Amino acid sequence: MNRLREGNAILAINCGSSSLKFALYQQKNDLALVCEGKGERIGRPESSFTFRSGPEEQEQTETLSLPDQPRALEHLFELIGSLNKDVLLQAIGHRIVHGGPAIREHQLITPQVLSEMRKAVPYAPLHLPSALAVIDVVTRREPDLPQTACLDTSFHRTLPDVASTLPLPPEIRRRGVQRYGFHGLSLESVLAQMDTVPERCIIAHLGNGASITALRQGKSIDTTMAFTPSAGFMMGTRCGDLDPGVFFYLMRNGHVDVDDLEQLLDKHSGLLGVSEFSSDVRDLMKSRRERPSADLALRMFCYQVRKTIASMAAVLNGLDLLVFTGGIGEHAAEVRADVCAGLTFLGSFHTQVLPAQEELQIARITARLLAS
Repeated sequence: MNRLREGNAILAINCGSSSLKFALYQQKNDLALVCEGKGERIGRPESSFTFRSGPEEQEQTETLSLPDQPRALEHLFELIGSLNKDVLLQAIGHRIVHGGPAIREHQLITPQVLSEMRKAVPYAPLHLPSALAVIDVVTRREPDLPQTACLDTSFHRTLPDVASTLPLPPEIRRRGVQRYGFHGLSLESVLAQMDTVPERCIIAHLGNGASITALRQGKSIDTTMAFTPSAGFMMGTRCGDLDPGVFFYLMRNGHVDVDDLEQLLDKHSGLLGVSEFSSDVRDLMKSRRERPSADLALRMFCYQVRKTIASMAAVLNGLDLLVFTGGIGEHAAEVRADVCAGLTFLGSFHTQVLPAQEELQIARITARLLAS
């Protein structure tokens, strides 16, 4: 890789707890996709790495050992280096799920910013360690290469106090316990695709992780995810909002280990927990006639999404546009139809399906930060 600030390409990295998505864009008149892909099932015996060397090319998938995200990054560098294209890397942009209370703006990564992000690990222990490890690898490999932190929480800085404040004593709130909101990069990318942003808009990002956000004039005024991405309605493997008494009951009856409890509520609940066999909506729709538990999981999901959209419409005092995005929102027409069928009481509003373009948004933010 070339350590040239005068390069012509931006690498966007979207680091998950067990995945690493990426896209490389060359700066011409606009950002043109050079290659993209993802490493999945990182840390398991057999990981997969998907790579597509251009928007018109076929995906190629290989099975290999990827013990962690830094190894996936090294493999990515090897593949990019083999491209027969005039690509000079100018910067790398990273998706940062949570910057804690101190880092709320998209920004260039400096030693001070990196120090603050390390302090924020307790706010997102599943995501931040792998993202920080990848940043460290890039810093050692290319110390002169600019890197940016593109935060999922940044979009929700506009939340009013009635939405951002959690009903807890002040000594707890002073420790940064508040509603932060997430999926901000997805929301920004959706807005970037709109010719006109309506006065009252709700964006439903429905994927394995899912959230719903109310926007007034393009600004976030309420959102379902809160202190962590576990809050809100049920998701692929997350239970979402839960009666606190359930926690007390579980802790008094055998689930005293915090890590085990976190695994139960974040990895084994939601659609997976109710259906008892899959968190994938495609699997559930195929088997809902034969498996009552799959049917129940889907009905619960649509019910909770519909109920949440209605509550967000109350926040906005009406609704002009409902946007579906994310894997489920974009591709599960049956889910969209079920959700919308119960919203006719809201009156006339438009619906739209737009893709979540998080990697492209990371590249846009990085280009903007470099220019400024």
